Amino acid sequence: MATPEPTISVVYRRLCSTGLPNDVIIQVGEMAFHLHKFPLLSRSRVLENHISELSDGDDKKGDDDKKSVLQLNDLPGGEKTFLLVSKFCYGVKIELTALNVVSLRCAADYLQMTEDYGDGNLIMQTETFLDEVFGNWVDTIKALETCEEVLPNAEELHIVSRCINSLAMKACTDPSLFSWPVSGSSGSQSPVGTVFWNGIHTASKPHSLSEDWWYEDVSSLRLPLYKRLIQAVGSRGMKPERIAGSLMFYAKKYLPLNGRQSSLQNGTHAAPGPTLSASSQTDQRTLLEEIVELLPDQKGITPTKLLLRLLRTSMILHASPSCRENLEKRVGSQLDQAVMDDLLIPNMGYSVETLYDIDCVQRILDHFMLVDEDAIESASNCLDDEGQMMGGSHKLTPLTMVANLVDNYLAEVAPDVNLKLMKFRSLAAVIPDYARQNEDGIYRAIDIYLKAHPWLMDSEREQLCRLMNFQKLSLEAITHAAQNERLPLRVIVQVLFFEQLQLRTSVASWLYVTDNLESSQNPSGNLAPNRNDRAIQLGCADNRIVAVDDIRERVTELENECLSMKQEMEKLVKTKRSWNSLCKMLGLRLKSKSCDPKASKMHCNAKVSPPSTPPLLNGKQHQDNGQLVD
Repeated sequence: MATPEPTISVVYRRLCSTGLPNDVIIQVGEMAFHLHKFPLLSRSRVLENHISELSDGDDKKGDDDKKSVLQLNDLPGGEKTFLLVSKFCYGVKIELTALNVVSLRCAADYLQMTEDYGDGNLIMQTETFLDEVFGNWVDTIKALETCEEVLPNAEELHIVSRCINSLAMKACTDPSLFSWPVSGSSGSQSPVGTVFWNGIHTASKPHSLSEDWWYEDVSSLRLPLYKRLIQAVGSRGMKPERIAGSLMFYAKKYLPLNGRQSSLQNGTHAAPGPTLSASSQTDQRTLLEEIVELLPDQKGITPTKLLLRLLRTSMILHASPSCRENLEKRVGSQLDQAVMDDLLIPNMGYSVETLYDIDCVQRILDHFMLVDEDAIESASNCLDDEGQMMGGSHKLTPLTMVANLVDNYLAEVAPDVNLKLMKFRSLAAVIPDYARQNEDGIYRAIDIYLKAHPWLMDSEREQLCRLMNFQKLSLEAITHAAQNERLPLRVIVQVLFFEQLQLRTSVASWLYVTDNLESSQNPSGNLAPNRNDRAIQLGCADNRIVAVDDIRERVTELENECLSMKQEMEKLVKTKRSWNSLCKMLGLRLKSKSCDPKASKMHCNAKVSPPSTPPLLNGKQHQDNGQLVD
């Protein structure tokens, strides 16, 4: 197999076909071009000046036979570009493409190949072709990518800005109104078919493109050029949603949003394009910080799920504190749109105390409460004495969603044995009481935490249970709490009281509804219903009676439980040791001196509330039979 000849030999033989020996050597990089002076100096002012200087120096030295050597190591485009320039100087037709026109334009300007050195010189021809390139979306993308090779010269000639402005104009305009081709997956989704009619080949009507048709095309640009393009489309009034969509497409392509491995390792990267997948962690960190700065500031524009992925990636890449703070604030402003699984951010610190980053979620939640402070204050002022909303319930909707989100999050992180009680309480206490529609979620989280931390003292358990409002617990939750051995005794007593209160309220409501239903069905009291209606009414009445009987049976069971608890307490007071332990549990302060048995018995039957907590029974007392009366 014959070895391929160097490219320059083709030119050399071409130029020497006339039999004239070459008289100048132009060194560009590592390649030497053996050429003739006249074709070069007739097209370029720079080459004319250099060749004249070399010729004058050779004449003074008397070296007429020695070939002049000219160094052009800083020529834009290097050897490949000068090969095309030399062909043009010799009159050889060269093909201008979107991939070589930028370097040729920069080289022509460097060599000053103006119209003063011949009509239709290289500057004019490359400028004319650039105007055609700017009218085509795909060619403009290619031309802009090649600007990286000759960036200083392309910037000086405003080629980069012209490419970016052309792309920005097309991206902000509906492509169906114009005829420029579109590449990428978006273009393949709307192909232009062919129709044959009477032997005539025609094109069918193209399908309309979606707003994200340009995302993949511009994602091949390197970060500096891509950043300038995003700024250009933003200045032209593009919708923030589209800008955010392009940024997230770019981030997904070049950042490891789903873990430490980059998505480019899965074969999603296609050359030519940024080499961030193979670059160092510093390059990926820089890319992440730039993307975060470019994201629109409007709330809800960027999906919360993607913001949390960026936040997790920023911790993996050890991004700057300002970048992480920016992402935390963005997530906090729209926390009501988050999902619990996305909040489970692994702890990336060097001293890992907990499995998940609780402090990060705490900062996000604090920012949410700070941003919505005005709405929260106005909503809390609309609460009446029973804690129900009198108006403006729509303002509480995001807060209620966040309350449910926090409760679920607490239940997920509660099994972590390294989670401190102070952190758990601090995170749960941020949510105000009126934000929760019911307390079942926070009760579930507290129960899981108590199960995972059995070494907590009774005082710490009571502090944790103060996060709950027992009046908002459902009947199922109250029933479970009444039998929960992990709860302190004082809390169980409160739960039993509120369970009894709820059951009595339910019985009263059943009786009230039954009376109203009967009065509404027979308002005159004289008209007798027909046989079918009477049967239906009797069936409904039987069902209500059964339900009321069940509730009454439950109330009786609760009263019996209260009575048995009281009897057990009375047994405990027979000895001084048992009496002191009971007082310690109930928070009672006893006098040190002894009293007579009758006084002690009267004192034991009285209920004393601890000064640190509100009265358990809201001003109601126990009778001797254990029932509650007003």
